[in-house]
Amino acid sequence: MESGFITSIPQQIDLIKAKIPDSVRLIAVSKQFSSSAIRTAYDCGIRDFGENRLQEAIAKQKQLQDLPDICWHFIGHIQTNKAKKVLEHFSWIHSLDSLKLAQRLNKLAAELSASPQICLQVKILPDPNKYGWEIPELLQQLPQLDLCQHLKIQGLMTILPLGLSPEQSLSAFTQTRKLAETIKQQQQWSNLAMNELSMGMSGDYLLAIEAGATMVRLGTAIFGKRA
Repeated sequence: MESGFITSIPQQIDLIKAKIPDSVRLIAVSKQFSSSAIRTAYDCGIRDFGENRLQEAIAKQKQLQDLPDICWHFIGHIQTNKAKKVLEHFSWIHSLDSLKLAQRLNKLAAELSASPQICLQVKILPDPNKYGWEIPELLQQLPQLDLCQHLKIQGLMTILPLGLSPEQSLSAFTQTRKLAETIKQQQQWSNLAMNELSMGMSGDYLLAIEAGATMVRLGTAIFGKRA
């Protein structure tokens, strides 16, 4: 699962922390890396970890039960039949990608007395390989999302298509921020905060921060290459 980069994790974290403002939340994307790699990052002060495969994440969480202040972020597509387990094991969900899923999670959250922190996944640019709302659809469905009172909808998440230039990436991240601002200004929502922008990964996180990201999701920049 790992590529022998573990000894450099502290050095990588120091380099990254020197580049990003304290106001930006650094999420270490630990998918396909072991619980020992997570411990190393934890010892360097990281408390936020992102996973996208439920069973893999649950196994690691069991191995890391002695670290109670870890905050787990789910960043992968959620299948309907796994929604309850995701709610039981994660504080944050960055990948809420449809109204149907929102309504399902809202119902389950009420049953579980859970209050998950949520980012709505948007497709700022067309991409057949990504889940998420396209902008017109999201704007149309905001009133229904606002009714999901058991979800704490905090902002937007986006994953850019591969192969963009730095200029294109910066433009897309900026569009995401402007979309959040538009939603915020539309009316007094009771449940749509739009204070968080989860955008930027290992290859483009500095551009995302320049555009206004409040959370960046870094995997290979911290842990090295995946197998």
